[in-house]
This record gives sequence, structure tokens and C-alpha cells, in this order.
Amino acid sequence: MNLSLDEIVGLTGGKILNPAPEISVSGVATLAEACPGEISFLGNEKYFKDFLGTKASVVLVPPSLPEYPENVIFVEVENPSLAFNAIVGFFMKAANDFTPGVSPAAMVDPTARLNPDKVRIAPGVVIEAGAEIGDGCDIGPGCVIGKSAVLGEKCKLHPNVVVRERCVLGKEVVIQPGAVIGSDGFGFLLNKETGRYETVDQVGIVVIEDNVDIGANTTIDRARFGRTIIGEGTKIDNLVQIGHNVVVGKHTVIVSQCGIAGSTHIGDYVTVAAQAGVAGHLKIGDKAVLAARTGVMSDLEGGKVYWGSPASLFTDARRQYAAIRKLPEAMKEMANLKKQAEEIKALIDQAMAEQSGN
Repeated sequence: MNLSLDEIVGLTGGKILNPAPEISVSGVATLAEACPGEISFLGNEKYFKDFLGTKASVVLVPPSLPEYPENVIFVEVENPSLAFNAIVGFFMKAANDFTPGVSPAAMVDPTARLNPDKVRIAPGVVIEAGAEIGDGCDIGPGCVIGKSAVLGEKCKLHPNVVVRERCVLGKEVVIQPGAVIGSDGFGFLLNKETGRYETVDQVGIVVIEDNVDIGANTTIDRARFGRTIIGEGTKIDNLVQIGHNVVVGKHTVIVSQCGIAGSTHIGDYVTVAAQAGVAGHLKIGDKAVLAARTGVMSDLEGGKVYWGSPASLFTDARRQYAAIRKLPEAMKEMANLKKQAEEIKALIDQAMAEQSGN
């Protein structure tokens, strides 16, 4: 698929800055790697040197740059990164257009509900009894859709995704390889009489709302009872663990290697950065930001930035971290002061002894 300049302008809402011949682009690339016939973007000033040397045919640029390279067509947009995403989306859609059909190597229960002329089911897929697959769904090799699970329209499941029984996916949910939706929550109780842990049945489900993206090898546990909920538009990275009965709000971002314990409620537009951990039965307010490796052990007010373990306001945590880094030097200085004090005390004691002797 190729894009003309008019189509690029239409997709990005930009304007062409310099006289341009009628050309088309056939792909996307970084400024440094782009070749003639490809489009790139300048989204960060640290790549300005790459911009000046790029071989791309078209570059999306922000307003009012101080300098432009030659032999490149420039399309000015307010947000080059966001505009470039629209271009990437065009090529992705063209590459991912699928031919509907159910592979003979898939195992689809006769009671499952789907339209074979409007879905793509790859080899090795298992769809169990009573499952419902919406039109436009694309289910990759090795996926398992459990009994009575529901997938809304245009869901994309990459290879080896598991959606367990009765879980519900909204429209246009994208799940990367190896993710598990609806695994049992971590529920065990110690029987004091037998001295053994006994399993607590997890009879709830997971509900994934529309336009959610879930990363590779992420696991979202079903509720003990009721629902674990991931809100509309939320984006979850790879290797994230979300416990039973957690509620994640709309348009929240959860980055790789985070863990969220059971029954915690996370608000809308929250950012949970890499390797953060959140204890159970807590509430995190809308638009809160948890910096990398933050450990949350109590409720947090929305609209603020937190860091550290236990989580503190970022400004406070930064001062604490700076003080800790200075601690070795402070201890050395304290030791020197102690030594000086002892020396002074010895001199005073000596002087007093001499005076007493006189």
C-alpha cells in the first residue's frame, strides 16, 4: 500500500511546507534509517541531527523549526508523534487485513456462536461450548476461548492467548501473545486443624471494556466473586499481574512488571510506571502517577505524583533519596567531628588537671 501526499495530509491534518512533486510513500522508518520512498517524523529535539541528515522522502515536523534539510518534503503538524501514529496505523491496517474463515485445524464447539464469514480463526485455536465471538475478531494460533466467554467485535488475539470461562471482552480489545485473562485468583486459607492450605474457589469473572490493549504474558485474575474490571481505553504493558477483584479505571496506563494485589481500585487516567507494586484493598485516585518502583501501601489521593516505598509525594521522596545518597559522607563527617570533640575534651581535661595541681 502507498500513501500520496494528499492522503498524508488527510490522515494527519497537517500542511505541506515546501513545493513538492507528486510522490507517494510505501513505508515508515526512523529519521536515521529512512530511505527514499519512506516517511518519518521529528518528535524530539534530540533527534534534530538525524533530521538534518535524513534520507526520508517525507517528514512530519512541528511548527517553526530553525533549519530544514534539502530534498525532503515537510508536512507541518502540531504533534508529529501522534500524527505519525496515524500513518503507522494506515500501514498496519493494510498489512493486517485478514481473509475471514475458520481453519480446519481449529477446534470449535458446535454450540459456540460466531459467523465464519466475518471472523478469522487460526490453526490450533480452541473455542469451547457457549463461547461468543463477535464479528471482525481475529484469533491467532493456539488461543483458547473458554466456555461461555464473550469477545466483542474486532478483537485481536495474538498467538497463545487464553480467555477463560465466562470472561467478557468488549470491542476492539488487543491482547498480545501469552496473556491469560481469567486465571484463578491467589486464594488460599490455612486450615489450623489440618495445617494445610485449602483452595478458596474463584467463581467470578474478568470484564475487559472496549479498546483495551494488554501486553504479552500479562495475567489478569478472575474475581473471587463478582468481577475484575479493566476500564475502557486502558493500556497494560507486558508482564503485569493484576489480582482478583481489582478495578482499573478508564484510560489508565500500567507499565511492565507491575503487580496490583486483590480488591484494589485504581482510578481513571492513572499512570503506573515500571515495576511499581500496589498492596491490596487500596484506592488510588484519578490521574495519580506512580513513578518507577513505587511501593503503595496506603490509599493515594488523585492528581499527584508519587515515588518511593512506601509511596511518598515525589518532591518529598526526591529529597529523602538525595539525603540518603549523602549519608555516607555525613557519617564520615560526623566521625571526624566526634574525633575532634574527643581531642578537645582531652585538652580541656588536661588543662583542668594541671590547674588543679597548681
